[in-house]
Amino acid sequence: MNIDAKEIELIVQKVLENIDVKTLSTPKADNGEDGVFDHVEEAIEAAYQAQRRWVKDYNLEDRKRIIAAIRRVSEEHAEELAKMVRKETGMGRYEDKVKKHLAVIRKTPGVECLTTDAISGDEGLMIEECAPFGVIGAITPSTNPTETIINNTISMTAGGNAVVFNVHPGAKRCCTYCLKLLHKTIVENGGPANLITMQKEPAMETVNTITASPKIRLMAGTGGMGMVDALLRSGKKTIGAGAGNPPVVVDDTADIPYAAKEIYRGASFDNNLLCLAEKEVFVMDSVADQLVEALEKEGAYLLNSRQLEVITSFAMLNKDGIFQINKKWVGKDAALFLEEIGICDHKDTRLLICETDARHPFVRLEQLMPVLPIVRCRTFEECVKQAVLAENGNRHTSSIFSKNVDHMTIFGKEIETTIYTKNGATLRGIGIGGEGYTTMTIAGPTGEGLTCARSFTRKRRCMLAEGGLRIV
Repeated sequence: MNIDAKEIELIVQKVLENIDVKTLSTPKADNGEDGVFDHVEEAIEAAYQAQRRWVKDYNLEDRKRIIAAIRRVSEEHAEELAKMVRKETGMGRYEDKVKKHLAVIRKTPGVECLTTDAISGDEGLMIEECAPFGVIGAITPSTNPTETIINNTISMTAGGNAVVFNVHPGAKRCCTYCLKLLHKTIVENGGPANLITMQKEPAMETVNTITASPKIRLMAGTGGMGMVDALLRSGKKTIGAGAGNPPVVVDDTADIPYAAKEIYRGASFDNNLLCLAEKEVFVMDSVADQLVEALEKEGAYLLNSRQLEVITSFAMLNKDGIFQINKKWVGKDAALFLEEIGICDHKDTRLLICETDARHPFVRLEQLMPVLPIVRCRTFEECVKQAVLAENGNRHTSSIFSKNVDHMTIFGKEIETTIYTKNGATLRGIGIGGEGYTTMTIAGPTGEGLTCARSFTRKRRCMLAEGGLRIV
């Protein structure tokens, strides 16, 4: 059959009319293996396409169903994930990591917190709803790696978003396994592939690429203040969960045996890896001896001044009088600290306590170690003053043990922390043994507080004027 030039031109024109111009300008991402890509650009593109399908082809009931499946599968693998994290990072305690996983699995809110605000009046009907940002770049830590991935996946996808994770290199194997597990669950339950993605080999350059991408609408960082500050300087909308150095105040009205029990539980949990865990205690001198004795009864080992000096020499790095944490000792068992100073008969010890002054580096720095300094103060006012200085403006977490309502009120106003627990371990502040939901992303620096699905959405207002739809 002969086709002349005019007919060929018509055929070509018809073909071009049926091509979506967007597909020409947007390169298709290579297929990753269960959400894991060799190049972060591919991970971003895949998540971008998945998020478009997530909001176009799936409704809230679909989100509920898929998130329920994520919870179910994650709980089935909670012990396995805890073991993997402990083995790869060498930090924390297996049994506590199981509890952390179960907390985020069971108590991270889903779509139920995406409530609609409405106002109806003579001038019409107004509703404000929670809309997705789009694709979120999420930076996760080594201290709570897979817990944060599960928590962020539930919160962010519940809000209608897709997520590109940049995990900590020190936890990349367990994080890769976790992400693949969740990705497989999403797909097997009818969800879009690549709703959550990551680059196989995470690096600082990866973070820069994610932050610079126009397809990333929001950055969420969980970790140290250096990371949060870098994200804030990027110019991208950021939700930042930074460092904490939570002080505990114990006044002369406190139930001392109970205070010791709760402080011990919180400070020893997962070898003090949680940024919200009790990091230093300021106690009124009149009850200090009782508190130290009660902590010893709970199982804490009291270091003498010489032992504390030796531990400080290897757990802290001293450069020209400026102390930094020796990361080799972060999250290590208390028994290992004792073995390092020649005490080998306390294998079951979970927490070391020591008496120091308020200027000691263990007081001033967030050490993430099972070493709890105790500072004696003459008055309640001195406790508050020193606690505020130690917290260092992080506004993360603090706690008090007292039966004096005025004291609880005064300290709460002075310390201004995102989480403030009264007469309980700070663990209770994230729903572990307390009311309320759980999160691993506690956004103090940027003000969102304990994040949930609602935190990762933007408000959209819809206005129907002239009294439309009103029936009263």
